[in-house]
Amino acid sequence: MSNVALAEKLAVIVGDRFVLQRDGDLLVYNSDGLPGYRRKPRLAVFPGSREETVAVVRALADAGAAFVPRGAGTGLSGGALADDVVLLGLHRLKRVMSIDQENLRAVVEPGVVNLVLNKTIAPLGLLYAPDPSSEAACTIGGNLAENAGGPHCLKYGVTLNHILAITALLPNGEIMSLGNPEGEIDGYDLRGAFIGSEGCFGVALDATVRLTKKPVAVRTMLADFTSVDSAAHVTSAIIASGIIPAALEFMDEATIKVVESSVYAAGYPSDAAAVLLIEVDGNEAGVSADRDAIEKICLDGGARAVKVARTEAERGRLWQGRKKAFGAMGRMAPHLVVQDAVIPRTKLAPVLRRIAEIAAANRVTVCNVFHAGDGNLHPNIPYNADDPDESERVHRSMGEIMHACVDAGGSITGEHGVGLDKIGYIDLIFSAESLRAMCRLREVFDPDHRSNPGKVVPIHACQEWRATPAGRKSPASELVAVSAESQGV
Repeated sequence: MSNVALAEKLAVIVGDRFVLQRDGDLLVYNSDGLPGYRRKPRLAVFPGSREETVAVVRALADAGAAFVPRGAGTGLSGGALADDVVLLGLHRLKRVMSIDQENLRAVVEPGVVNLVLNKTIAPLGLLYAPDPSSEAACTIGGNLAENAGGPHCLKYGVTLNHILAITALLPNGEIMSLGNPEGEIDGYDLRGAFIGSEGCFGVALDATVRLTKKPVAVRTMLADFTSVDSAAHVTSAIIASGIIPAALEFMDEATIKVVESSVYAAGYPSDAAAVLLIEVDGNEAGVSADRDAIEKICLDGGARAVKVARTEAERGRLWQGRKKAFGAMGRMAPHLVVQDAVIPRTKLAPVLRRIAEIAAANRVTVCNVFHAGDGNLHPNIPYNADDPDESERVHRSMGEIMHACVDAGGSITGEHGVGLDKIGYIDLIFSAESLRAMCRLREVFDPDHRSNPGKVVPIHACQEWRATPAGRKSPASELVAVSAESQGV
C-alpha cells in the first residue's frame, strides 16, 4: 500500500491532523534522546484514545505495515526510531484511569508522564517509586518498554517491580491481558516478558501500577571525597553494612564542575574528586540510625564531610543537581554521548580507573554520573560531532568502556535498553542459542516481525532483520556511520 493510501486510511481513524507525512513534520521524530542515531519514519500517526489505537494497529496489520511504538522520545538507545516504517505515537493516551487507594494501585494509559502520575497521587500520601531522571517528560509506556530504573530503584526496584498487569495490543490487533491486578501470577509470566521488550512485542494500552505509601521520614546526605577510589569503596561498604539506601548516586569532579557552573548549581563542593548523594527513608527511628551509621562509614572511608539536608528545599536542590547533570553537560560541548553498562558494585574502583585510562589515551573527557548502589554506570562524553577525528576517538572510547565493563563481569545495559545503540555489544553477553531463543519468544507475540523491526537482537540471530532497512547494515558499519553523524543530546 502506498504512503498516501495508508495515510488516508489512518486519517479516517484519527483525523488528518494526527497523521504526518511531510519531511519537515517528521524531522522531530528522526531521533530520540540520543540523536546520533537518525531514522526517518515512513509516516507518523497519533491516536487519541484506546479505541483509535486498536483501530490503527488493526489497519496497519491489514496493510502488512511495520510500526514502532513511541512515547515521549526520551530514550537513550535509539529504540523508538522508525526506519522507513510507521511511527505510532502514544503520548496522547494520557489518562489516569483509576486510583485504588485502599489496594495501592492505579490504572494508567501509556502516555501518562511519570511525574504527572506522582503529582496526581501525592495528595493521597502515595508515590510511584520508579523515578528516571527524565521523569518530568518520560511516559509510563516508555518506562515499561525499557524497564526503566532511576535513582531510587536501589531500594524500590525497577519498572518491572511496579507493574502488576498490562492490557497489551498485539501487532495483529488482538488484545491480551497480561499479569494480574491482584499481583498473583498463574502460569508463565508473560507480563514480565512484555516489560523491557522495547516495543518489539506490541503496544501497552494500559498498565496497572503498584503504588507505595510515602515514607514517614527521609534523610538526604551529600558526602564529598578527594579520591574517586574512596567514594567507590564507601559505596560497597554501605551496602555491606546491611543498610540499603533508597538511593546511592555518584558524581565525579568533571560532573560536579559542570553542574555547579550551570543554572542547576546544587551547592556541591567544586574541589571534590567525587561526591555520593545518599538517601535513606522509612520510620523516623530507623532512618536516624541509618543516617548516623552511613555518616560514620563515609568519614571512616575518607570523606571530608557529610552534609545532611535540613529542609525539603535543601533536599530538592541536592537532587536537582543530580537529575539535571545530563542537561548541564550541554555547556561543555555541542554534543554528548552516554553509555549504560552495569558492573558488580565491588568492581567500581578498578573500572572507574580503567575508564580514566581510556579517556586519557583517547584524549576525551568523561563525566561519570551514575547509580553507584547497583553499579549502573553512565559515562558521558561531551564532544563536537562536526569534528571527524574527535568523533572517532569518542566512539572508540565508548567501545573500549563497554568491553571493560563486560570483562569485569558486567552487562551492557541497566535501564536505557539495547535499541540500536548496543546491538554491536549484545554478542558479548549472550550466546547464539540465547539470541535465537529471544527471537522465538518474540514470534509468540509478533510472528510477522512488524513491531519495532530491526531492534535489540543482531542480524545473524534474527533473519527478519534482513528484510528491514536497519537490518541491511551490520552493527559494525552502523557504529562507523554514527561516528560520522551529529551525536549527543
